[in-house]
Amino acid sequence: MREIFAGMPWWVKWVAVPVIALFVFGGLIVGILSFLVGLLFKVLVFVALVAGLVYLVRKFMSSSSSRGDW
Repeated sequence: MREIFAGMPWWVKWVAVPVIALFVFGGLIVGILSFLVGLLFKVLVFVALVAGLVYLVRKFMSSSSSRGDW
């Protein structure tokens, strides 16, 4: 592979080949990135919902234990 690119100008190695690769594999790259971003968003929503639930349960438990002292 190195011998093939040895006689080529610099712009073929550093511009044309990456552009062709993005053109061919661009849909795959976008699909993978969108999947990862969607997964990260779902994980963050899950963590926020669990944290909210833990907060509400702790708040409810602390207020009900203080009412039991009356």
